[in-house]
Amino acid sequence: MEKIKIAVAGIGNCASSLIQGLEYYKGKNPEEAIGLMHWDIGGYKPHDIEVVAAFDIDKRKVGKDVNEAIFALPNCTSVFCESMPQANVIVQMGKVLDGFSDHMKDYNPEHTFVLSDKKEAEKEDIVAALKKSGAEMLLNYLPVGSEAAVKFYAECVLEAGIGFINNMPVFIASNPEWAKRFREKNLPIIGDDIKAQLGATITHRTLVDLFRKRGVKLERTYQLNTGGNTDFLNMLNKSRLASKKESKTEAVQSVMNGKRLAPDNIHIGPSDYVPWQKDNKVCFIRMEGRLFGDVPMNLELRLSVEDSPNSAGVAIDAVRCCKLALNRRKGGVLYSPSAYFMKHPPKQFSDDVAYRMLEEFIAGQDIEGELIESIHDEQSVQKVVSAFVDR
Repeated sequence: MEKIKIAVAGIGNCASSLIQGLEYYKGKNPEEAIGLMHWDIGGYKPHDIEVVAAFDIDKRKVGKDVNEAIFALPNCTSVFCESMPQANVIVQMGKVLDGFSDHMKDYNPEHTFVLSDKKEAEKEDIVAALKKSGAEMLLNYLPVGSEAAVKFYAECVLEAGIGFINNMPVFIASNPEWAKRFREKNLPIIGDDIKAQLGATITHRTLVDLFRKRGVKLERTYQLNTGGNTDFLNMLNKSRLASKKESKTEAVQSVMNGKRLAPDNIHIGPSDYVPWQKDNKVCFIRMEGRLFGDVPMNLELRLSVEDSPNSAGVAIDAVRCCKLALNRRKGGVLYSPSAYFMKHPPKQFSDDVAYRMLEEFIAGQDIEGELIESIHDEQSVQKVVSAFVDR
């Protein structure tokens, strides 16, 4: 099978888990492939993905082979594939812009970014590197709050004529103007803000859906998260959190079936940075509601996961779906993969419906395009979902 050639912007913990996984699953059969949602997508296996270009701004990563850079500080995620071969792909200096928050300078270099003194890349440098590498798509793993930097790389992607997978909560796929530009260029985009395989958002959404289906009136809820990686350290700057909070909150509100909670009754977002947790993320969810007879109840849940591997399997599926779109010459927003893989897709669907839509997309018999794009209100969404389920 031909390789799927990808470029990666941001060689942090998430990129480390993804790239380790590409090597880890080599030589395994489907029965041994623990942790994957799909072993085969359109004939492509996880090990059919190859990193051909990489960009970062940390001096401990820039200039190194990407398979070495994924283990450099401040990365602190689990190492589950120690024997990584040389990739012969050197991490190139990217563009800083707002990808580095000033408060990060106040922390121990072991925990924070250390800016490279290499000359920053300009747009033409990134575009040239993407074209020279033969990359078919770029995966965005920049820090939360990097609005200008993410848009810079999105511009580079459009000029290079490749696909884009936006794993972070800067709204590109879910922004109509950006979506239109990708559609006009017939380039696929999946976004925004990747869901974990089994993380806080997907768990919270599932519980909200369960309450609704079992006739329990949800009155208020919170989701609090702590962690010790650079993502949590970066988010100590509250000014960088607006899109992240919106993305996570909307992911939960969207499964309320039109009965959204008032802002005062829902709180979702990162809570604090605990250095010794490293890449372990601990999530606390509380839900308060009323049962039969208007009798009150509450549920509390504690979830502990290694944060970055939790998204890597989802990213592997997103890459292969983007490749299918390229093969089919299908550009613009990929609504079905976005709805299943991302917290803030352009169109929200419940996870069970999004899953069925994704399976039809993979099979080449999806309901994407004008049908989904024409939906503008929640009532219309429900009509499309009902028609889809009844098919």
